[in-house]
Amino acid sequence: MRYADGGGLTAVGRAKREAVRFEAAAMFEQGVRPPGVARRLRVSRKYAYAWLAAWRKDGRAALASEGAGGLPCRLGDDQAERLRAELEAGPAAYGWSEDQRWTLTRVAELNHRMFGCQCTPRGVSYLLHRLGWSPQVPVHRAVEQDEQVVAAWRTEQWSRVRGRPGFWACGQSSRTRPART
Repeated sequence: MRYADGGGLTAVGRAKREAVRFEAAAMFEQGVRPPGVARRLRVSRKYAYAWLAAWRKDGRAALASEGAGGLPCRLGDDQAERLRAELEAGPAAYGWSEDQRWTLTRVAELNHRMFGCQCTPRGVSYLLHRLGWSPQVPVHRAVEQDEQVVAAWRTEQWSRVRGRPGFWACGQSSRTRPART
């Protein structure tokens, strides 16, 4: 089953679904027909009949979860940890100094430089998720920003820039009620 974010079920979700299938197997052993199983477990009859066919063919083991879908990650755990450490150094350490954001393309390039492993942007997204990174809206903040200068500007200049609304902000205007002058 696919979801809007492009992922599948988590390990917990797979375990829950497997428990439902095993419960169906127990009902089949007691002689409950697929429509009854579907009604009790709140699944479609189609699934109940498919589970019955698999259970008859290979027993309870046929209803076990097959694990996560897709191909396994090409990077081992030690390589993933090395990549995580390099990502912490930031993009500027690898020549991307125009901004301080890791894009999927940049991470794919770094992965290729370090391990010779090419990945699609979607594969990089899965890899970053595995490393505990999530997509973020970047904080647009200059690397050279001086906090004291910013604080001084806020106290001295911002009140002048913001100011009070002019005469145009007084009152309301509509077709039935003319504006006050």
